Amino acid sequence: MLQGTLFQIEDETPWQDLGNGVKRQMYGYDDKIMLVKAKFEAGAVGTLHEHYHSQVTYVDSGVFEMTIGEQKKIIRKGDGYYVPPHEIHGCVCLEPGTLVDVFSPHREDFIEHITY
Repeated sequence: MLQGTLFQIEDETPWQDLGNGVKRQMYGYDDKIMLVKAKFEAGAVGTLHEHYHSQVTYVDSGVFEMTIGEQKKIIRKGDGYYVPPHEIHGCVCLEPGTLVDVFSPHREDFIEHITY
């Protein structure tokens, strides 16, 4: 069974620089679920994309214009959203912030890039 470490300490968990003002920090995961933090600079874009995973996201800080399918909303600290599998989605960061993503099942494409 695939499994990450039991504890993830923020100061000890490396950030992956994805370029264009976006960084990703991997937290716990197994083959069924995964937690990821994504940090955005103002103006950074989470390009429109889709994947077969279900996704639930919490806005930890900042302000984002979020697109899910045909809907757009301004979301900020304390808000959240759900993305069904294969739904086109993406965001534009209006004020610097961090999103906390949960994926089911895990994002195998993210695990390929883990460097601990």
